[in-house]
Amino acid sequence: MSNDMNRRIDQLFREVADKGLSRREMIQRAAVMGISASALTVAFVGKAHEAVAQGAENPLGVDPAAPLDVVIFKGGYGDDYAINVNENIYGALYPEAEITYAGTQRLQEQYQSRVVEGSPPDVMDNSGAGSFNTTSLVNDGQLADLSDLMAAPAHGQEDVTFADSLAPGSQADGVFDGTQYVLKYVNGVYGIWYNQALFDEKGWSYPETWDDFMAMCQTIKDEGEMAPFTYQGIYPYYIRAVFDQLVFKSGGWEAQLKLDNIEADAWTQPVVKEALDAIQTLWNEEYILEGTEGLSHTESQTAWIEGEAAFLPCGSWLENEMKDLLAEVPEFQMKVMPVPSLTAEDALPFSAIQASAGEDFIVFSQGANVQGGKEYLRLLFSQEGGKFFSEATKSLTVVNGAADGLDLGTAFASVNDAITNAGENTFVSRWAGWYADLGELSETSLNELMTGVKTSDEVIATMQAKVDEIRDNPDIPKFTATAPGAGGATPEATPAS
Repeated sequence: MSNDMNRRIDQLFREVADKGLSRREMIQRAAVMGISASALTVAFVGKAHEAVAQGAENPLGVDPAAPLDVVIFKGGYGDDYAINVNENIYGALYPEAEITYAGTQRLQEQYQSRVVEGSPPDVMDNSGAGSFNTTSLVNDGQLADLSDLMAAPAHGQEDVTFADSLAPGSQADGVFDGTQYVLKYVNGVYGIWYNQALFDEKGWSYPETWDDFMAMCQTIKDEGEMAPFTYQGIYPYYIRAVFDQLVFKSGGWEAQLKLDNIEADAWTQPVVKEALDAIQTLWNEEYILEGTEGLSHTESQTAWIEGEAAFLPCGSWLENEMKDLLAEVPEFQMKVMPVPSLTAEDALPFSAIQASAGEDFIVFSQGANVQGGKEYLRLLFSQEGGKFFSEATKSLTVVNGAADGLDLGTAFASVNDAITNAGENTFVSRWAGWYADLGELSETSLNELMTGVKTSDEVIATMQAKVDEIRDNPDIPKFTATAPGAGGATPEATPAS
C-alpha cells in the first residue's frame, strides 16, 4: 500500500480508539476516508502480526524492520546521546530498521512544511529557538498520545513501568487535558552562573538579595577589570527567566499564577513593576557588558568564561554547550545559584528557583512509524540512555538512578544542590510557552527594557494589552495552572473552561 493509504489507515485506527467507534461505524468511516474493504482487511492482518510480535522485549509492538525518522535539536546538549541511541540501543534491538537522522536547529523553519503535508518526522526533540509551539501542535492534533508508552515496561528494569522510572512530577507539564503528549528529558535549573575560583580569589560571596547583588555589581564596576553582568542579548528569553524568578520569589504562587493564567491584572500587579525595575537597573547603572544586546548565546557565554563579566543567566546546559572553551581553562569553576531575592521580605526563600524538566520530546501522530517513535523514547529515557547523557553533557536527566555514583564536576554538583536546596519551592513559568504571541512580544519588550528604549510602565502597558487581547479571543485555547499541593508537585496544565 502507498504511504498515503497507510497514513489514512493509521488515522482511522486512532479514531476508532479515541472515539470508541463500532465495527459498522468504522467501516462507514473507512469509506468516507477512501479506504477500500480489501485495504482494511490487509491492515487488520498487519495489526494481528504486530500483536504477536508485541511482548516483553517489544511492548509497543514496533515493526522491527520499519524505517525511523529522528530529528534532534542540536543545541547546548549536543547530540552524541541521540547518536548513541541510534547506533547502540535502538539500532542494536532493531538492526533491520533504517534510521534517518538529523541533528539540527530552528526546527519549525525546517519541518513546518512536512508537518503541514502530513509527512512529519517520527520523533523529535522539539527544543531551542525556532522550535514548534507545543500547545499549537496539541491543539492541531499533530502529537501522538503517549499513554501506551507511559504504561509500558521501562527498558532494562524489571517490574517498573516507564512512567514510574521517571522522577515524580517531571512529566506533568507534558499533560494536556489528561493525556501525555510531551516528554521532558533533562532535569535542570535556570539561575545565575559565576566562577567560584574568581570569587575565592576576590573574597566575594554570592549575594542573596537584589540590593546586595547591585552593591556587588557596583564593586566590580569600580574595580574596572570586568563588567558585572552579561546575557544572551539577541535571545531575550534568558533575561525573561530572571524576571520570572524575581516575580515568583517575591510574590509567591499568587503572582506567578496571575501571569500564567493571563489574568486581568497579570502585568499590572505591583511585583511585576518591581521586577522589571530591578532588571532595568543593570542597564541604568551601566553594569552590563558593552555590546551585550548584540551578542548571541555562545558569544556572551564566551565573554563570561574569558573573564569579561562576572555574572551570566543561563540554564543547566551551559557547561556542555561551552565544553570546548572550558577545556582550555580547567581552573574555571562554574557554579549556578538562584536569582537573588527581590526583597528581604519575599514570599519565598532565596533558595526558590525555576527548576524543571526540559527538552521536549514528541512523537508526531502523522509520522510513518508512530510506535517506533515511542520506542525510541522508551530507550532514550532508560537508565542506560540517561547515564550516557549525563556523562556526555554533565547534566541530570529525569530518569531515576541514571546518574547514581557519577562525579561530574562543580557545575553538575551545583545544579543538583540547587534542586535539593529549593525543596518544594520550585516552579515552571508557563505563560510564554502557552501563548506564543505573548512570548514573542515579551522578548521584544524585554530587549527594549534592557537597552533603555522603554520604561517598565511602557512594557507593562504593552504586555497587559496583549494579555487582554488573548484572554478575550474565544478562538485561542486557554490553559489554567494551579499551585502545587503538599510535597511541591508540579502544577498541572488543564484547559480553561
